[in-house]
Amino acid sequence: MTDTAETVADARERDEDAVSRFVERFASELTEAGMQRMASRVFAALLVSDTGSLTSAEIAERLRISPAAVSGAIRYLSQVDMVVREREPGTRRDRYRLFDSVWYESFTRRDQVLIRFRNTLVEGVEALGPGTPAGSRVAETVEFFEFLHEEMQGMLDRWEVYKAKRGAGS
Repeated sequence: MTDTAETVADARERDEDAVSRFVERFASELTEAGMQRMASRVFAALLVSDTGSLTSAEIAERLRISPAAVSGAIRYLSQVDMVVREREPGTRRDRYRLFDSVWYESFTRRDQVLIRFRNTLVEGVEALGPGTPAGSRVAETVEFFEFLHEEMQGMLDRWEVYKAKRGAGS
């Protein structure tokens, strides 16, 4: 059997109720971590789709939600760079797709946010005065974001090495 045939066979044998429970549980975890509830559900539905891509109608049907709810969730997920909108060839329908390496992309973008926070906080230290209690607290925040930035870059680099080694061993 080919990889594609095995994948199709595996998908047919899937327990759709178990998949739905997983989607709701993972969405709940994402919501607890701070993501909007509906965006969490839509993200989880995209994550478990074999193609990583669904239309608005497909998302609404799978999650039993309104098109307006899908639209709001997609808007949020697009703003935080977790999904991309693509036009379905030959139609007027949009498909929503996860980035190929969604978590890597997400953390890379978060790293960019850390840099922006750091730069703004440096201005805060200057405005407050580095010797004041508030200035010292903001300066420590700057150091923390600098530390996170350095560690994040190292982790992302190590992930690429790990992924390459794992691919070579397959």
